[in-house]
Amino acid sequence: MSDDPIPAPTAAAPGAAGPGAAPDTVFACIDGLATTHAVVDGAAWASVRLGAPLALLHTLQHPEPLPPVGDYSGVIGMGAQDLLLERLSALDEERSQLAQEAAHRMLESAQRRVPQEAAAALQVLLRHGELTDVLLEHEASARLFVLGSNHRPASARKLRLDYRVESVVRNVRQPVMVMPCPEFTPSTGFVVAYDGSTTAHRAVQAVARSPLLRGMPGLLAMAGEPTEQARQCLEEAQALLRAAGFAIDTRIVPGAPEEAIPALMEDRTQDLLVVGAYGHSRIRQLIVGSTTTALLRLSSVPVLVLR
Repeated sequence: MSDDPIPAPTAAAPGAAGPGAAPDTVFACIDGLATTHAVVDGAAWASVRLGAPLALLHTLQHPEPLPPVGDYSGVIGMGAQDLLLERLSALDEERSQLAQEAAHRMLESAQRRVPQEAAAALQVLLRHGELTDVLLEHEASARLFVLGSNHRPASARKLRLDYRVESVVRNVRQPVMVMPCPEFTPSTGFVVAYDGSTTAHRAVQAVARSPLLRGMPGLLAMAGEPTEQARQCLEEAQALLRAAGFAIDTRIVPGAPEEAIPALMEDRTQDLLVVGAYGHSRIRQLIVGSTTTALLRLSSVPVLVLR
């Protein structure tokens, strides 16, 4: 197993079938929506820091089937039924061709955006299927998945997390970096949302092994009351990161995590927020919600999710 928590099949041209990425790849999962530039820029930044190859990946979902056409030949005339079916089939084929053309143009545009230092081993991949299923196929060769969180309403707060982001974070085992805004600014520091749980402790251990964050000043932030137990948990996590060579401070911020941590990040706009992945059962999350989901939904800075 790699010591790097952001762990580690061949390059493929757009439209090729099946997995085809080099080992240890950083995947920029682009969709042409508002955060696409941030996804490309953030993935290129991570690729350079990790010394890992970069892949631009777009997934074409299988089109929804057209509604069935009943037998109306007695109403609309002989032969009209067959003619209508032929036209629907032609429209379906045209829709697929247009989607393919748009995907190729999107990937070409993204490829032009990749900086020279990340372009040497660049791969361009076009796949068919649901995003989560495609990423699971590539997981064995992935070091990091980068994707955008779209569907932000007019207000600054999202009412719910982008369902594709939640599906990916819940199902893949590799680290995921989520871009919430249209533009990405290279991070100069990081904040770990820490609550003393087993999940949070594993995230801290992953940070300690990660070259992605090495050399950046960090902060361990815990939301809640400044109890002796809270301070002790923070001190233990701080000692672990300092032993790994990180310059790390601690802070206890009052309030619930889903309110206190996003508020803290508003003053740290060039920092990366690091969180642990889901640490409770799905049933408990359905009843009381998930801090991970809330932070992904409310964060105004990129979020790195570690298991």
